[in-house]
Amino acid sequence: MKILSFGASTSSASINRQLAKYAAGKVAGAKVTELDLRSYNLPVYSSDEEEANGIPADDQRFLDTIRAHDAIVISLAEHNGSYSAAFKNLYDWTSRLEQKLWSDKPMLLLSTSPGPRGGASVMEAAKSTFPRMGAELKASLSVPSFYDNFSNGEITNQTLASELQSSINSL
Repeated sequence: MKILSFGASTSSASINRQLAKYAAGKVAGAKVTELDLRSYNLPVYSSDEEEANGIPADDQRFLDTIRAHDAIVISLAEHNGSYSAAFKNLYDWTSRLEQKLWSDKPMLLLSTSPGPRGGASVMEAAKSTFPRMGAELKASLSVPSFYDNFSNGEITNQTLASELQSSINSL
């Protein structure tokens, strides 16, 4: 199984990238591709930009990457209760190429944050919209208080570790 893994953040030390990588790495026998949002150079989406310059090549590259994989593990960063600006921009551009941009791929949807809600607001937004955009949501999990529950590259809270393993098994 080929899994696409990414944290929906452009931070070089993204806790969401760490969580997605950890979860994808626990899928037995999977070949994991880590995607870095910093590698996509897109102007801010607007219909005027699209009309003047078309859809950026990096957007097609993102869609092709999704299509080349069997499943997706994504961990959403929460910025002021919503998607990070870079992810939302990429998401908006990609939906102009293909409304079902997740290509009906099985998806494990994660979120985390330093705080006790674990990105719960962005998780709820994604759970309500990603299926309409072609995600086959197999499971979702918000990991609260990242720095209290993740250390040395793994989840240290046994309850969360068990919940994550059940989520991973659903892929």
